[in-house]
Amino acid sequence: MFGLRVLRQCQLAVWAVLALVVTAPAVAGVFNPEVFTLANGMQVVVIPNHRIPAVTHMVWYKIGAADEAAGKSGIAHFLEHLMFKGTENAPGGTFSELVARNGGRENAFTTQDATGYYQSVAVDRLEVMMRLEADRMINLAITEEEVETERGVVLEERRARIDNDPEELLEEQVRAALYLNHPYGRPIIGWEHEIENLSAADARDFYRRYYAPNNAILVVAGDITAAQLRPLAEKYYGVIPAREIPPRIRPQEPVQHAHRRVVLTSAQVRQPAWSRRFLAPSYNAGVSEHAYALEVLAELLGGGTTSRLYRALVVEGRLAAVAGAGYSPDKLDLSSFVLYGRPRPDTDVAALETAMEAEIARLLDHGVGTEEVERAKKRLQAGAVYARDGLQAGARVLGMALATGSTVADVEAWPERIAAVTVDQVNAAARAVLRADHAVTGVLLPEESGPEGRR
Repeated sequence: MFGLRVLRQCQLAVWAVLALVVTAPAVAGVFNPEVFTLANGMQVVVIPNHRIPAVTHMVWYKIGAADEAAGKSGIAHFLEHLMFKGTENAPGGTFSELVARNGGRENAFTTQDATGYYQSVAVDRLEVMMRLEADRMINLAITEEEVETERGVVLEERRARIDNDPEELLEEQVRAALYLNHPYGRPIIGWEHEIENLSAADARDFYRRYYAPNNAILVVAGDITAAQLRPLAEKYYGVIPAREIPPRIRPQEPVQHAHRRVVLTSAQVRQPAWSRRFLAPSYNAGVSEHAYALEVLAELLGGGTTSRLYRALVVEGRLAAVAGAGYSPDKLDLSSFVLYGRPRPDTDVAALETAMEAEIARLLDHGVGTEEVERAKKRLQAGAVYARDGLQAGARVLGMALATGSTVADVEAWPERIAAVTVDQVNAAARAVLRADHAVTGVLLPEESGPEGRR
């Protein structure tokens, strides 16, 4: 679960890297992106980085698991798999073979709000990648045989990643309990019984409905400029006709009134764990003015061995082996704020929970101090600088921002907005979000544990 694998978002191919959206957003003057839009509506972002003669080429679609129709959970991720099955111009596994033959690396990922495909190659191989990606944007061939084969692959992936992993299984149940009405409560990979019923027609319909240039973002980071990229973008993506895209209309959360508790006991568990996940605003939903303060709060509470929770529960209290906090504001709709910990072998979950609740009460009663807020802000801003060292960080941060309703300007202004966060804003955000009636507690126990982990 989130508290056990820090900043893991249950995204099926990109959990750790997307954590950069939280810990290392773009700083003004770091990515220096160049932006233009093709005539068909496709957004293009270029992040020049001339350190090495290579690029990361990434196409984002503004569609994810939370946009699926009721009863069709997993179709966004299923289609991600099918996108590698080929077109008339590149049948079968030709796509991946050509990427490898050109010395590239590729992958794809599905999130609740977006789906992305990327290749990292030498800059002189970029045109090949653009030709291949543009081809499967419009010419994907989906056959009944491939759907049946890939269904087995996806079901096995679900068994391996979730059903046979108690941490992930509990996280899935916690999220289902946290979101009473919103589709963020559904797993990205889908519920097993619904995956079993997904059809080739479902995949074709999803593809034709959402995979279009005017619903996509092209991000290229590396040894290239916008002036160099524009002719290639127009040649390969600009000729694809725009299509009418259905609006993103999602059911929203009602007012929540009750704390929920999810307990999972498993023979596979060797070390108990505890988490509490609170419904929280994002950059784009809810009381969004709290978002930057919540980032500072998460860093203050759980940002490493000097953080408040680590010091109180691991170093001083000697109750926990691990303790921390996390928050991801890059959602189209409401996000969540999580506190988590693992008890030491000589203690239990109940004692850890009592201590964690005491820390929450202390925070809410007495607030945070100026010095710890300033330290947290400096750590966040320092982390942002490292985002420029690689080619993928900027592409992921900017792609996710544009896919979820933020702008390039929002990303570039992130350091200034973090710097402007005050102690009063952090305290106000904590009191608004850390509410038991908006939360779900998750408890993971070995089979031999007593009730609620008491020894």
